[in-house]
Amino acid sequence: MLGLMQSQPLLISSLLEFAERHHSDGEIVSRRVEGDIHRYTYRQLASRSRQVARAIEALGLQFSDRVATLAWNGYRHLELYFGVSGSGRVLHTVNPRLHPDQIAWIMNHAEDQVLCFDTTFLPLVQAVHARCPTVKRWIALCDADKLPADTGIPGLISYEAWIAEQSSDYAWPEFDENSASSMCYTSGTTGNPKAALYSHRSSVLHAYAAALPDVMNLSARDAVLPVVPMFHVNAWGLPYSAPLTGCKLVFPGPALDGKSVYELIEAEGVTFAAGVPTVWQMLLGHMKPGGLKFTHLNRTVIGGSACPPAMITAFQDDYGVEVLHAWGMTEMSPLGTLCTLKNKHLGLSKDEQMKIRMKQGRAIYGVDMKIIDGDGEELPWDGKTYGDLLVKGPWIVANYYKGEGSPLVADKQGRGWFPTGDVATIDADGFMQITDRSKDVIKSGGEWISSIDIENIAMGHPAIAMAACIGMRHPKWDERPVIAVVKKPGAEVSREELLTFYEGKTAKWQIPDDVIFVESIPLGATGKMLKTRLREQLTGYQLPGI
Repeated sequence: MLGLMQSQPLLISSLLEFAERHHSDGEIVSRRVEGDIHRYTYRQLASRSRQVARAIEALGLQFSDRVATLAWNGYRHLELYFGVSGSGRVLHTVNPRLHPDQIAWIMNHAEDQVLCFDTTFLPLVQAVHARCPTVKRWIALCDADKLPADTGIPGLISYEAWIAEQSSDYAWPEFDENSASSMCYTSGTTGNPKAALYSHRSSVLHAYAAALPDVMNLSARDAVLPVVPMFHVNAWGLPYSAPLTGCKLVFPGPALDGKSVYELIEAEGVTFAAGVPTVWQMLLGHMKPGGLKFTHLNRTVIGGSACPPAMITAFQDDYGVEVLHAWGMTEMSPLGTLCTLKNKHLGLSKDEQMKIRMKQGRAIYGVDMKIIDGDGEELPWDGKTYGDLLVKGPWIVANYYKGEGSPLVADKQGRGWFPTGDVATIDADGFMQITDRSKDVIKSGGEWISSIDIENIAMGHPAIAMAACIGMRHPKWDERPVIAVVKKPGAEVSREELLTFYEGKTAKWQIPDDVIFVESIPLGATGKMLKTRLREQLTGYQLPGI
């Protein structure tokens, strides 16, 4: 017997219809590439998104055809999020921090039909347009009078001129909620990048989950600043969770320096912000010298890479901002866990609570996880046992785009689990802690050393701006850790001082064998440290005393 409920597909367009009807005057604020501040409402977003849908139809694109973007966080990019997916096409957000050769390969692999780009990225587009034969239309996200001249890009048109020709009288189509809605390529796999192809169903479920009280706790009372880019895993789902809840949206555009982000937070009364640690380092670095404080910001979610404990402490003790540690992957839409305390933890001391907050957190409903040993056997949740982390759920990939091999591994019941490539522990309360990437874990004398723990200790030193721990070959111990560090401007610290700083903070055998001072640590397109490139830079390095 089936239930007698109405059957309505979970479609991305329904989020926008809800916001237009129930939060029509909700504000969306964007710092534009031009430098000025743009303001409008969910009502206007919905109207212009329908114009986008009509403009796409006028180009003759078929159902599930791909429309690519090279764009910052802003209102026009948001209109494409809804206009493209809502009309039944697939939004392909391209990471502009990639090399032009990678961008051309990705766009050809996706068979993109249209590319919409911020004028900031014109040189990138000029470098790739002749190598992307499937693209039929090139659209610059600007006003008609700001369209760059003599670009060499055939048929280039401004976004405003493109949608101005269309009426906003458009009815969002209904179709199977499992239809593809958007795609994002990940460089976290071996070989060429692979695409996670999200569905309308997975995106809407993810939006619901992200808004839950124990996750991002979003509401119509919030003003939300997604610093995490819309070109990387849908800005962690905030462009979808925002219309679901009716919160105010504040977009930073291309200005991600500490001063610009701080001024936008204060001017727009931002209560909640999301981003990677490198952005928050710049923000805190701007605030501290001037003795600046936040007026409204009360919480921030930090993900993308492990958040140093010193950063959590600085936000909470110096600025009264709760840090929500998060973890996820492109293949997971991306949220998997978020660290919020349980009722039983509220009476703990500040130090005991900090030990919990340093973890990546508890699974969100919709995500299940486990850790396994080398034989595939599940390991205990004791907070001590390390294992390979596996996940499953309705917004986690089953296959990569174009069937390039299912990444799933089957358990004894035949259920598919996605291997994250992370090594983790899970405690009795379900709090997961990433100890390393499986490819980065340091094995010394048969014991594992967490490179993340070593990095976090270094980041706690007042002279260190960034730190990366890697394992170096050792004739007796197999591997030994060394720490590469970037000093803060004007700060001084010696090798001996930093190694002494580790004493009492970790086991003696886990203290690095050496400190390597570098000008910078190579970062990937999403702000993560590239330890493979760091190892290449240190080719020929030899551990002391060998």
